[in-house]
Amino acid sequence: MQLSEDTRKKVILFQQTEITESHIYKRLAKRIKSVENAKIIDQIADDELRHYNIWKGYTNEEVKPRWFLVWFYYIISVVFGFTFGIKLMEMGEEGAQKNYADISKEIPEAAKIQREENEHEQQLIGMLDEERLRYAGSVVLGLNDALVELTGALAGLTLALQDVKLIALSGLITGIAASLSMAASEYLSTRSEDTGKHPVRAAVYTGIAYIITVTLLILPYLLFTNYYLDLVISLTTAVLIIAVFNYYISVAKGESFRARFVEMAGLSLSVAAFSFIIGYFIRIWLGVEV
Repeated sequence: MQLSEDTRKKVILFQQTEITESHIYKRLAKRIKSVENAKIIDQIADDELRHYNIWKGYTNEEVKPRWFLVWFYYIISVVFGFTFGIKLMEMGEEGAQKNYADISKEIPEAAKIQREENEHEQQLIGMLDEERLRYAGSVVLGLNDALVELTGALAGLTLALQDVKLIALSGLITGIAASLSMAASEYLSTRSEDTGKHPVRAAVYTGIAYIITVTLLILPYLLFTNYYLDLVISLTTAVLIIAVFNYYISVAKGESFRARFVEMAGLSLSVAAFSFIIGYFIRIWLGVEV
């Protein structure tokens, strides 16, 4: 079949995308310990290779994968989880949808491949079951509670104490005690509910998320002597943590990034502002001079 030059270029690009993703999926399937997940990912890899061969039938040309992308998405999947890596990669394909529509007039089979990409492969991806996503709720609990509580506490302590060492000491004591309390609460909550999650793992995820957040928020007070600057850095760090984590969840779970980010950031900063004002009035009311 003789293709127009424009269509041929698009088909070769499809070929390269399919063979690249086939290599990524094959590498992930070999690394994943879960037999069920490995089987699903291996099936997706076979689908991508089959699509590559279909396109090859139109171009009669061998196309090499983009090895940079193969290793990039493989490393992303190793670090952040295979579900996140796969869905991030699939998000990059959204621009290809228009190209499918453009060439379907010349190659009717393109519409069938597009349907398989949109339906069958997405169905398979939806079947993936990864531990770190099962416990995402526990991480959200730890992060959210730490962000709201610590940003509020640090804002109040900053104006009330006006001493970086005292603020850091008070924040650390508050944060460590709260992290242990949250971990214990998550353990009891998970144990009493039939969620399929392991109570100890849920508690560990919650506790670790809390402690990491506490450490990052208090770190400026241990490094700089200007407590107002420390508060600004701490609040900026909180917003960055919220942005990074919510981007991760929005990609991995297919949820709205903006809605989650605005909700968590708004809540944390509102509590911080209120606590800052409360800290000021309590210091005046008690007549504390530090």
